[in-house]
Amino acid sequence: MNESGIIWMELPPVPYYITTGLSTLSPGEQHPSRRNIGIFDLLWVVKGTLFIGEEDMQWEVTEGQTLLLLPDRYHYAVKPCETETVFYWNHFDFKGSWLLAADNAANPAYPVQHAWANPYTIRIRQYASPPEFTLAECHLRKMLVSSDQHRSATFWNEQQLFMELLRLLEEGYSGSDASPALKLAEKAEAYLRQHYQADVTNESLAEALHYHPNYVVRCMKEIYRCTPMEYLHEYRLEQAKLLLIKTDWPVGQIAEHVGFQYAPYFSNCFKQYTGISPLRFRKQYSH
Repeated sequence: MNESGIIWMELPPVPYYITTGLSTLSPGEQHPSRRNIGIFDLLWVVKGTLFIGEEDMQWEVTEGQTLLLLPDRYHYAVKPCETETVFYWNHFDFKGSWLLAADNAANPAYPVQHAWANPYTIRIRQYASPPEFTLAECHLRKMLVSSDQHRSATFWNEQQLFMELLRLLEEGYSGSDASPALKLAEKAEAYLRQHYQADVTNESLAEALHYHPNYVVRCMKEIYRCTPMEYLHEYRLEQAKLLLIKTDWPVGQIAEHVGFQYAPYFSNCFKQYTGISPLRFRKQYSH
């Protein structure tokens, strides 16, 4: 039963790398059974097949495939290995919010990027065949070599390599398995952030993305829980908050810079969004 869902990890914080190992199982040997170990266990099979289960799910993880075992579950060997099986494993911790969602589950809502926050959600398929497995194996070899060195000398290099592994896993998910709605919504979001100073409409956005306006709106509402114009409006106000703190520009100049044609309208929108006027907002952060 080689099925799995998607692991969603809300950032910040970021996953924290602990260690890497390489295990070889001879025919007749099997992966140890463990329960509630408290950390994530990411397996990368480079030879043979692991027959492994977690709660009521079971997988045959073969060469070039990965499996992410969850920290609060019971995982066990389904049966011994039939051939020599070699696999790397990464142990890592994550103190943030995460969930295991079914493939057909609704996507969690994505927030607008706020002025001094950059929330993100890592999406990793629990059981996967990453297209860049060869590159991942190269990173794993480097991590294995450094695992027995002095911690302070290797910390930053290991964390960087580990985050690169997660990036490869997420790219594998986004490139081939992400829903059409997610792909289009992310394209729309990127376009809105890049052109927020311009006079963007639903029609001009859809034309740029080569989709019907109604479909773009539907995808944005599914993923971001708002329409493109609502997203654009909030993003403009977030950029205005930054400029109020980082510059001494007049309110009218800031309004024009972030895409508002009329300063009074901008001030009204800003007060509705933050609860205070632009000048009062700036005063909070000035001497």
